[in-house]
Order: sequence, then C-alpha cells, then structure tokens
Amino acid sequence: MEILPDLIVRNYPSCFARVDGHDSSIMRAGEIGELTAFVAIAEEGGFRRAAVRLNLTPSTLSHSLRSLEQRLGVRLINRTTRTVSLTAAGHALLRQVAPAFASIETAIETLNAFRDHPAGTVRISVPRAVAVRVLAPKFRAFSDLYPDVVLEIEAENGFVDIIRQEYDAGIRLGESLERDMIAVRVTSDLRTAVVASPDYFDRFPPPETPRDLHRHRCIGYRQTTQGGLYRWEFDQDGRAFNVAVDGPLILGDPDLMISAALDGVGVAYCIEQHIQEHLDSGRLLRVLEAWCLPYPGFFLYYPGRRQMPAALRVLVDFLRVSSG
Repeated sequence: MEILPDLIVRNYPSCFARVDGHDSSIMRAGEIGELTAFVAIAEEGGFRRAAVRLNLTPSTLSHSLRSLEQRLGVRLINRTTRTVSLTAAGHALLRQVAPAFASIETAIETLNAFRDHPAGTVRISVPRAVAVRVLAPKFRAFSDLYPDVVLEIEAENGFVDIIRQEYDAGIRLGESLERDMIAVRVTSDLRTAVVASPDYFDRFPPPETPRDLHRHRCIGYRQTTQGGLYRWEFDQDGRAFNVAVDGPLILGDPDLMISAALDGVGVAYCIEQHIQEHLDSGRLLRVLEAWCLPYPGFFLYYPGRRQMPAALRVLVDFLRVSSG
C-alpha cells in the first residue's frame, strides 16, 4: 500500500512540511499509520477513545505515538495517568494534518452510497432478559432487512466496559449508563413488581409495606460484576428508599428468579413486563404495588464517534423506540 502515502503527500504537501529540520515528505505507509494514531488521540482526547475509533488497542496507539515522536524528534503529546494534552508542536502538526485526514475519511465514507446494504459485524453486550425478550423476537426481521450485517450478541447480566472489551454497543438500564455515552431508548418505561405464588402466600401472610419483607423468604439477586446483593428499590411519596432482603436462595439471573417464585420458593423482585403473563394467569400474585413506580427502561448505548459504522447505525434505527 505505497500508493496511498504518495497520494497524500502529492495532494496535501502542507501536511508534510519540515519539522525541526526533518524532511517529513519521505514518510510511507508505517508513518501514515503513526500520524493516524496521533490525530485520533488528539481529537478524541485520550488513548482509550482513540483505540475504539481505530479498532486498535491503547498499547498499540501508545507505541505508534512514541515512534512518531522519535521520528520527528519532538514531543507531541503530554500524558499522565489521567489526561493527555497537546504540546505546542502537537498543536502545530494537528492543524496541518487534520484537514487532510478529514478529507480522506470523507472520500472513503462516500463509498457507502454505492452499497446496497450495510455490512459487517456488530458486537453488543446485553442482559440475558433483554436478549430473550427484546432482541430475539426481532432477529428474523432484522436479518431479512440487512442480510449482510452479522449480529454478535453476548448475553450477560453484569456490567460490562464495552470500550475495554471491544464491543460496538451495549444495552443496559438508562440509570446505569455512563454520561459520556450516546444512548438510544429500546424499550418503554419499566416498572418493578414484588410477587410470589398463591401457594407461598397461603403459607405466609402478604407483606403490607416494604419493611415487612424482613419476615419473608426473599429470593436474592447478585450481579457477578457488582459483588453485593441487590437491595430492592421502592418509592413512597416521591422519596426513594431501598430494603436489604434475605432468604433461602440467591440467583444471578432474573428468569431463574421468576421460575423460583412460580415454584413457591419465596418472594421475587421482577420487572413487571417480564411476568405479565403470570400475573394475568394468576400463577403469581403481586404485592406492594403502590411502592413500585415506573422508571426509564433499557437503552442501547455506544461511544460518541464522528462517523458511526453503517451496520451499527441501522441496528440503532431498527431498535429505537419513542419515550414513554
């Protein structure tokens, strides 16, 4: 791939001016890769985001930047354990090379107009319940619309760093998302429900307030990445509070909790929409409804990017729902 560097040098000569006596016009493919790494780090404000943008590891980018700085004989970026900032030389270089790379990216992006369908693999991390109830019913329709897009779905209930683990996107509750992520709603608002089987409530009088739960056999929930037992959340007159529960069973999967409640093991704390059929049939009975208010549902989220891959864009549009 020697043609691309020569093409860039020929069309963007100002990007390859002499720097401290070094003739940068001799750069070839390896050096162009180093410049690409530098521009991404500078524009994204850090190695981790730049790595996501270029689909590389932060250590690879760090090596490329060191090689570029050694080649040019100047420091371009000051970096600490928490921040990165451009030096004066870095600012000067970015001013000259950024327009060239922007033009190249725009030219490549226009090729999407020649594609009949978006293509490529989209890796997403989702809770198991969302994979089963939100995504699975839509697999057929999505694959029929976009046959060249491959969905790779990892169903796991714990919290996942999608950048570190190199996912394109994730789906989690809106209240759990980091502020620097772009989020798109994929479910309506949700509501929790405290339930047990009729057989259980024949043996134990139903609780009248959340504080009564300490007298009941509650089915605990532990997220593997969080460690501690989940505290059940309630609301009273606009004041949120939570209750620590205990009982004979601790599980890490909401569907297993529903199964245990159906079997009469104890009281479960579930998403109302996930157990509606059991409420309608009478296999589960609901208590403490007045203390369970709606909350934002699940959102698909991904890091901010200047240019979203076409395959991810169509998935976002396909799953998007209006608020409420």
